[in-house]
Amino acid sequence: MPEKEKPRMPIESGCPDGWQYMHPTLRKNYGMWDYHDRPRPGVLHHVSKTGDEVWTVRVGTQRILDVFSLRTLMDIVDEKGDGYVRFTIRSNMEVTVTDKSKVEPLIRAMEDAGFVVGGTGPSISTLSHTQGWLHCDIPGTDASGVVKSMMDELITEFKREEMPNRVHITTSCCQINCGGQGDIAINVQHTKPPKINHDLVSNVCERPSVVARCPVAAIRPAMVNGKPSLEVDEKKCICCGACFPPCPPMQINDPEHTKLAVWVGGNHSNARSKPTFQKLVAAGIPNNPPRWPEATAIVKRILAAYKKDARDWERMNDWVERIGWPRFFELTDLPFTKFHIDNWRGARQSLNSSTHIRF
Repeated sequence: MPEKEKPRMPIESGCPDGWQYMHPTLRKNYGMWDYHDRPRPGVLHHVSKTGDEVWTVRVGTQRILDVFSLRTLMDIVDEKGDGYVRFTIRSNMEVTVTDKSKVEPLIRAMEDAGFVVGGTGPSISTLSHTQGWLHCDIPGTDASGVVKSMMDELITEFKREEMPNRVHITTSCCQINCGGQGDIAINVQHTKPPKINHDLVSNVCERPSVVARCPVAAIRPAMVNGKPSLEVDEKKCICCGACFPPCPPMQINDPEHTKLAVWVGGNHSNARSKPTFQKLVAAGIPNNPPRWPEATAIVKRILAAYKKDARDWERMNDWVERIGWPRFFELTDLPFTKFHIDNWRGARQSLNSSTHIRF
């Protein structure tokens, strides 16, 4: 028998090269596209200078795919498509074909299987979210549950192209916000520092790791009731929850004091305007599973005002920049409080721009 091959060492330098998974026609015409259009919402059409054409059908997914759904999708792609797919940054699946006659049967098969086609052009794309309870170790809520609830309410805007421009909505299950910037962002908001069970800290927590995990140096070792423990400087604490995973006795999740907050105007790109940070517009929203009706109502109110008042091609941040924040709060009928005032300007005296902690 031939000698058994040694296992290949993993390559841990990032995602695999997507070129090998790309549709052959896309590889052949890379960098040679002449123009593109959208025959209908959810379908992209690209024409190359060589005369080659491709049609791409964009299908919304729930992001965290179970094996059954994934196999269903792949069976449809093999049967109705050309066997090539890619996933967008918002977890939509794009199926590329070179035969126009395959587009409509592919759409029908996806919709018959319960999936939704859309998310192109000036629409509300699939909400992106952080890992939530499924993968993350510090969530104050389940971000994927908020996404499901909101997309049930916004799905018609995913299937249409009737917004002024594309709308990216993100959710985050902690204030570290690995969900990133978004036109609208729904982030968890812990409002109280962690409660420490001092009897368990010495047996459960590696105290130096907990101290190092805090981004604002608000945690320090302490002796409590004769046992090694930790204490929190509540004046410094930003209630982010980063201390909870290395030390579960530092409980911060709370049914009463863990809320949601809505932020508006974040934008990564610089296609028409420079990137912008999102700004707080609503806070203290009940973290109310399983449907989160209060947060969903606020998001729908913001979207309705944006859709009615914004000009064509204005992203959310461009619209707010044009009308001003006072007008924004007037149009959305949201209360304005002292907590919305942003007076941070990134001064060198206050901006910690190094890896060293300064006090």
